[in-house]
Amino acid sequence: MTQPLRIAIAGLGTVGIGVIKMIRQNAALIEARTGRTVEITGISARSRDKDRGISLSGYNWEDNPVTLATRDDVDVFVELMGGSDGPAKAATEAALAAGKDVVTANKAMLALHGQPLAEQAEAAGQVLRFEAAVAGGIPVVKALTEGLAGNEITRVVGVMNGTCNYILTRMEATGQGYNVLFDECAQLGYLEADPNLDVGGIDAGHKLAILASIAFGTQVDFDAMELEGIQRITLEDIAQAADMGYKIKLLGVAQLTGRGLEQRMSPCLVPNTSPLGQLDGGTNMVVLEGNHVGQIVLRGAGAGEGPTASAVMSDIIDIARGTRLSTFGQPATSLTSATPARAVTPAPYYLRMKLMDKPGALAKVAAILGDCGVSIDRMRQYDHDDEAAPVLIVTHKTTRADIDAALAAFATTDVVHGAPVTLRIEEL
Repeated sequence: MTQPLRIAIAGLGTVGIGVIKMIRQNAALIEARTGRTVEITGISARSRDKDRGISLSGYNWEDNPVTLATRDDVDVFVELMGGSDGPAKAATEAALAAGKDVVTANKAMLALHGQPLAEQAEAAGQVLRFEAAVAGGIPVVKALTEGLAGNEITRVVGVMNGTCNYILTRMEATGQGYNVLFDECAQLGYLEADPNLDVGGIDAGHKLAILASIAFGTQVDFDAMELEGIQRITLEDIAQAADMGYKIKLLGVAQLTGRGLEQRMSPCLVPNTSPLGQLDGGTNMVVLEGNHVGQIVLRGAGAGEGPTASAVMSDIIDIARGTRLSTFGQPATSLTSATPARAVTPAPYYLRMKLMDKPGALAKVAAILGDCGVSIDRMRQYDHDDEAAPVLIVTHKTTRADIDAALAAFATTDVVHGAPVTLRIEEL
C-alpha cells in the first residue's frame, strides 16, 4: 500500500484554514487522483487560542515553525506565514536542509530570495513549489512551467492585484474617489497589513518578477522592477480615459529584448473592449504570449480562501503524484542574470495636465511636444476654473524617453500647473 503524504502547515490564516478544509472535504477525490492519502501531521501559527472556525485539536502543534519544518513525520512543509524574511524564510531553509519538499504561497520571499532558495532545494534533491504565490487560483505557474514549456515566451502581461483592480473599477462604477474606496477596502479586509504593498504596486511587482524568471529563464530580480502605484489616479483620469475608449489598470508587463529584461508595474490605459479592459472587481488576468502558441489569456480569482487554497493543493497533489520539477522551470544554476532595461518600444501615451489661463498656453505645450518628437493624436479641453484649464492629450506612438523630455520642458514653463499625469497606453 502506498504511504500517505504527510504535510505540515505553518500559518493558519485564511489560506491555511482553506487548505485544511479542502483536505478534509475532498479526501476521497485527492486519494483517487494521486493514489495515496494526504495527511496533516503538524501545524503552527502565532496563537493557539484564536478561533479559526474549525477544530484543530487532532493535529500536533508546534510553536516554532522551524521545529515543525524539521519533524520526522513530515514529508512536505507548507509555508503560509508570509513575509520575505523572518520565520518564513528560516523555516523554509530548515525544511529543505532536513530533506523536506516545500510548498509556499509567499511571493515576497520568492521575489527577494528565490534564486538561493531554488539552488538550495535543487542541490538537496527537493522541490520548491509556489503556484499560490502568483494570481491566486489561476494556474499560471503551471501553464508556464508545463503547458507552454515548448514555447519561447515573448511577453507576460497582466492585472495581478485584485485590490487595485477593485478600487479602479469601483471608482468608475460609483463615482467615489480613491481615498473613499481605499477606506472601503480596509474595512472589507482587502488590504495587506502594509497597504502600500497593494496600492503601491509592490505585491503585483513581486508576482511579475517571479513570472518573468520562469518565462525568460532569468534569475528573479525584483530590485530592477519599475514600480508605480495607483495613488495618483483621480476620478478625472477614470472619466476622461473612458471618454477616449479606455480603462485604467495597474498593469504588469515583462519582456526580454536584445537590450535586457523589461519589467514594469504601473497604471496603464487599455482598450475598454479588450479582455483586460473588461476585467472588473478583484479578478486577476494574466496574458502569456509564446512564439508558437500565440496569445493565451488566463482569468480568475486572484485571492481568497478557496482559490488560493486550491493553488496550494495543486502543488501538494503534484508532489503526491511524484511530479518533480525545477523551481523556475529549468535548473536554478542555468538561470541567467539579465541586464535590466527600460521599455523602448513606442506606444501611445495619455497626458492630463492643467494649463494656466494665459494666452498661447496650449500653443506652448504643443510646441514642446513637437520639439521632443511627440505627435498629438487627440486633444480635449474641459471646463476650467478661474486659473487653470484641464487638458487631455493622447499622443501617437512615441518613446518614454521623448515623453520624459517633454515633461522636463513643461516644468520650465509658466503655463503648466503642477505635474502632469502620464500613463502609457497598451494596445492588447
